[in-house]
Amino acid sequence: MFKKFLRPFKILFIIVIIIIIVPHSIFPSQTSDNDSITLNDYIILNNKETRLSDFKDDEEALKLKVAQLSVINKSRKKNRVPEVKLDILACRVANKMCKEAAENQYLSHWNLAGEKPYHRYAFAGGNDHVSENAYGESTTGMFAHSSQTIADMMKQGHNSFMAERAPADGHRKNIIEKSHNFVGIGYYLTINQFRYYEEFIDRYLEFENVTSELRINETSSITLNTNGKVFPFFMIIYSEPKPAPMSPGQLNRKGSYSDFSDQEYLSVPAWDLAKYRKGSIYRIPVSFSREGLYYIQIFTDKKEIINPVKLSTKGKTISSGIVIKVMK
Repeated sequence: MFKKFLRPFKILFIIVIIIIIVPHSIFPSQTSDNDSITLNDYIILNNKETRLSDFKDDEEALKLKVAQLSVINKSRKKNRVPEVKLDILACRVANKMCKEAAENQYLSHWNLAGEKPYHRYAFAGGNDHVSENAYGESTTGMFAHSSQTIADMMKQGHNSFMAERAPADGHRKNIIEKSHNFVGIGYYLTINQFRYYEEFIDRYLEFENVTSELRINETSSITLNTNGKVFPFFMIIYSEPKPAPMSPGQLNRKGSYSDFSDQEYLSVPAWDLAKYRKGSIYRIPVSFSREGLYYIQIFTDKKEIINPVKLSTKGKTISSGIVIKVMK
C-alpha cells in the first residue's frame, strides 16, 4: 500500500524536473534581437559611422541612450509590437536638431533652415523612412548638469508621449507603430533648456549609391536590395520647393508636420516596379523635368504583384525616405 501510494509522486517529481531542465537545453530560446546587442556593439558601430561626426556621441552619452532604448522598448512590449534597435546616424541627426533647438530656444519639427525630419535625415545620408517625436523643457533657474538629470528628463519626455490620449496621441502612436525597427535618440542640455527627440526608422531595404542631386532631365536610378524578404508595392514621388528659413518665433508656432507635400509628381505601381527586378535587386530609373526637391516614398509588402489590380497603401510599410535635389 505504501509503495503504491508513493509511485504517482515519484512520476510527478520526474516530470517537474524535466519541465525545469528541458527548456534550457532543447527548446529554442525566446530572446529578442536586442538581447544580443551590447553597449560595446553600439560603441563599435558609433566609431565606424563617419557621417555627422561633429554630433557623435561619447561613450557616456551612448550609455544613456542604450538605457533609454530599454525604456522605449518597454513601451513597445506593453503594446505587443517588436523592439527597435538604436540607429547611430539617426542619433546624430537628432543630436544636431536638439542642439540647435535648445540653443535657439524653440521646439519644432522644422529647423531654422525650414527642413522637416525627412529632409534632415536624408541630407545626412539616410535613405530610410523616419518619423519624429519632439520634447522640450525650460526653466527660469538652472538645470543640474548630470547624467542622472539627462536620464530622468529623457524618461520624462518619453512618458509624456505615452500619456497622450486620442485623438491627440500622435507621439504615442509613433512609438508603438509596429513597422518601426530602429530609433535614433537625441538630447541636449543647456543651463535652462532641454531638448529630447526620437527618430523612428523603418528599414526594410538596402540602398546602393542613391544620388542626392540631379540636373533637370538627367536620368539616374534608385538601386535597392530587398534580400527576398519584401517586394516594392508602390512608389510615390512628391515635389516641393526648397525649404525656407524660419525664425525661432515662427518655429514655436508650428505644430505637427505632414510626411509629404501636397504635390504628387509621379506614382509607380507594383507591377511596373517588378519590371526592374533582377533577383532581389531593383534598379528603378528616375528623372525630373523641373527644379525643386523630390521626396520618394517606396511602400513594401510581403507579396509581389506583377499584374494590374486595385491597390491601397493603407497599412503598408513606407520603406524609404529619399530626397533628391534637382537643379538646372
